[in-house]
Amino acid sequence: METSTQTLLFAAELIEENGTHTLVVQDVRRDTVQSTPVPKAMVDKLPVFLSALVAKLHPAPARNRW
Repeated sequence: METSTQTLLFAAELIEENGTHTLVVQDVRRDTVQSTPVPKAMVDKLPVFLSALVAKLHPAPARNRW
């Protein structure tokens, strides 16, 4: 029986403070943290970006035509 283990590689947080958004990404393996300000317009579009990424990585199977 095969077992699998999960290893956390990166952790990300999007923080809003006083109207300012900051993306914080931790590289767990290297124990480093990077942060960058993110414009609100990008924050608002994040669900669209994520949907596009999912669609690209896991395209829907083609439907059979009758």
